[in-house]
Amino acid sequence: MQTSVPVEDRRQALKDRHRQAIVAAAAALMHEGQTTDFTVDELAQRADVSRRTVFNHFGSVRDIVSEVCSDVLSAAVESLITVPGLDAARPGMFEEIAEAFRAADLVAPMAYLTRLLGNSPIPTPVQAQAHPVALRAFTELSERLCAAMLNRYPEADKLSVHLLVGAMTSGLGVLYHHWHCATGAVDTTESRRAWADLLDALLEKVRSGYACGPASPQSLHP
Repeated sequence: MQTSVPVEDRRQALKDRHRQAIVAAAAALMHEGQTTDFTVDELAQRADVSRRTVFNHFGSVRDIVSEVCSDVLSAAVESLITVPGLDAARPGMFEEIAEAFRAADLVAPMAYLTRLLGNSPIPTPVQAQAHPVALRAFTELSERLCAAMLNRYPEADKLSVHLLVGAMTSGLGVLYHHWHCATGAVDTTESRRAWADLLDALLEKVRSGYACGPASPQSLHP
């Protein structure tokens, strides 16, 4: 006997498909045009949905671009977001996060996103710094990482997990800004070395805190 799917489940599945189609269409338009300068009409046509459906899911094109950016960065840290099975020999939550970020290739997606976002019609003073949409993508990683860590460490205190993950993801946004200003956000051997040095500085601060006094501003730059 065939079991019918509840109406609410069918509606939710349709909403999920529409959202995924919109984000995928935006990512394709960004990649093909090497820019975020596309219209809602172009996006709706590419996703095969109506303008109304687009705005049912997102408040603006900027919000869609931000989600695409978040997805690009998330893919770079998939080893962290895709939580493995429990292991009695786990090194600890901080060490797992630290190792995941060291192993993740964040430079390539950051350079890619900066190139796309830099072609947007934004004021010149903003272009001289890290793009706010790219920074927002880092903050949106926090919820995903928290869920992954709470799944892997169900016994952990939720507040402690949120504080640790928040410190890491917010710190990545700060690092991106410094790396962007120091290297121009290009993908080269030198820029990768600069990112590795900045990441080490973040991990050391999160691990040991600031009890010994704040680092000098110069020490944050490669």
